[in-house]
Amino acid sequence: MNRAMPPRTPTLVQLTGLAVTLAAVGVFAAFTLRQLNGLRRLETEIVDRNRRDSLQLLRIQNDLNQIGLAFRDILEGAEPYPVLAYRQEFDRLKADLEDALRLQGQYAVGSAAPAQRELLRGAFDRFWSETGELWTLASAGREAEARAMIRTRLEAERTTMVSTVSRLLILNNEAEAAAGREIESIYAGVERNLYALVVAVLAAILLTGALVIRYDRRVFDEVRRLSEQRRLLAMRVISIQEDLFRSLARELHDEFGQVLTAVGVMLQRVEKRLAPEDRSREEIREVREIANQTLERVRGMSQMLHPPILDDYGLERSIEWYINQYSRQTGLAIHYEKSGAAPWIGDKTAIHVYRVLQEALNNVVRHSGARDAWIRLGYTPSSILLEVEDR
Repeated sequence: MNRAMPPRTPTLVQLTGLAVTLAAVGVFAAFTLRQLNGLRRLETEIVDRNRRDSLQLLRIQNDLNQIGLAFRDILEGAEPYPVLAYRQEFDRLKADLEDALRLQGQYAVGSAAPAQRELLRGAFDRFWSETGELWTLASAGREAEARAMIRTRLEAERTTMVSTVSRLLILNNEAEAAAGREIESIYAGVERNLYALVVAVLAAILLTGALVIRYDRRVFDEVRRLSEQRRLLAMRVISIQEDLFRSLARELHDEFGQVLTAVGVMLQRVEKRLAPEDRSREEIREVREIANQTLERVRGMSQMLHPPILDDYGLERSIEWYINQYSRQTGLAIHYEKSGAAPWIGDKTAIHVYRVLQEALNNVVRHSGARDAWIRLGYTPSSILLEVEDR
């Protein structure tokens, strides 16, 4: 007589299913953590170091542009100084460039573009070696030879360095784009695995999804908070900057302006007391003219930092005044067009519009080489439209 087999308990099947589910969840979790760690490494190590590297390259590029401006002043003779007078400025730029190169070498990601970096270092070494020869010529009074050396050799080396820095910046951008693609690939891989486990571990996926949503919300809330802090900080920085400009403008106008005016008056009195045939009259007259010119420059600087007309008469009159002043100073023909009725404009908005106009006109003179510029200012009840065009 056969004995009946006891019914099979589902415990083993349930435990097996639970084990499979937990193993799948564990594998998925391990894979996800690995991918997220890789993402964190990309974001915190490669991308961050690449951006720091780019900042140092931009610093080098700015110093090279300052060297180019100094070369231009030396060659064009815009300032009545000998070549040797620029040595202190070059020493300062050299120290800053060496520091930037050192930091850039630390932040460079891996062995990216080693040939370009070696080329840049070699160009810098040659440049400063030839700069030493330049100072030797200038010290010997051979100004013409020194300027010829700038024109034929130093400017070429500087151009090579600028080109190399630009190429390195492009390579950094490409590296950052590649890191971005790899980050997107990591996100895509996590998503694919998530979809593959939907059927087998639906409950785990739902739980994971809930946790991810919660995490994302916290991240977005944090990003929103940081963005708001950044916006407020930027506004605060601009406000402090404008307060500083206003204070400096007031100091220049009230303190230095009065001192220079008094100096001019005193020199005029001294000149009147001297006999007509006294040689000192001519020297005093020259000093008085220098004082008057310095006074005009101080007043111009004060107006550029913060024009009092902006506080007294508003944005529209300030723009008209600035256009006339800038046109006289630079020779740029400025055509001004205004449309609409000007609404009430707060001080903060007015100074921002004024600064935008300043920067736009400076860019026209410095970079475009145009002789004419058109400024169009349009008002609506809710907005201000400022257009600056050069031809």
